[in-house]
Amino acid sequence: MNAPHTLAVPGAALHHEVRGEGPVLLLIPGGAGDAGMYAGMAPLLAASYTVVTYDPRGMSRSPLEGPPGDQRVSVWADDAHRLLDHVAPGAEASVFGSSSGAIAALGLLARHPERLRRVVAHEPPLVELLAEPAPHRALFTGVRDTFRAEGAGAAMERMAAGLGGGGRTAAEVTELPPWIAEMAPRMHANTPYFLEHVLCPFTGSTPDVDALAAAADRLVPAAGHASRGITPLYGPAARLAELTGRDLSEFPGGHLGAVEIPTAFANSLLQALAA
Repeated sequence: MNAPHTLAVPGAALHHEVRGEGPVLLLIPGGAGDAGMYAGMAPLLAASYTVVTYDPRGMSRSPLEGPPGDQRVSVWADDAHRLLDHVAPGAEASVFGSSSGAIAALGLLARHPERLRRVVAHEPPLVELLAEPAPHRALFTGVRDTFRAEGAGAAMERMAAGLGGGGRTAAEVTELPPWIAEMAPRMHANTPYFLEHVLCPFTGSTPDVDALAAAADRLVPAAGHASRGITPLYGPAARLAELTGRDLSEFPGGHLGAVEIPTAFANSLLQALAA
């Protein structure tokens, strides 16, 4: 059963959904996505886990208190921590995050490692980890500038072009599965907030590598097979693996593998969680 709930946190209220039974697995969406991003693979995961999905603060059904501002990784990490404490107080949990959701998941691991059994960070676009971050930083800054000057449509086109087509949003998948078709209007409404207040603060952040290295036994850096060659998507995960002494786990598909091929992606996630 998919049960919706709301949790009050400082400055926002988090819409979250709970499925299944067993150890807790929190799924953090990326981009302008919300809990619906993982609706395709959540039932498969719920056979083994209590699966918790949610809308990050300011997205969809998780309204902010007051006007929006630039978002901080630390705040989103604390949101995830509060959600875990609410759903499973005192119990060890696993976390999966993709894209900006992976950045939040890494922030959670760095700040609260004792709370976590495993964290799978899929393609966190942490360009500051790269040997030459400047061109990739400029890409994301340019996307935000395009949004301010020309609107969300032009900005998303610029980002997709800059990522070689690997940075599509879930709403841009050619044939929408039912759960994405249901979420697509919400993603469209979230996109300006993401472009203005999340994209650059998150991609331009620097993770606490020392803290992550200290908790490396719980970390699974991951990237999609189809993202090879897309430096700002594949490169940071590979570099994070090097810095923390972990192997890079390669998942099927690309940046949107969880959306486009949910069964294969869920099976790989289950293997990573069990390793």
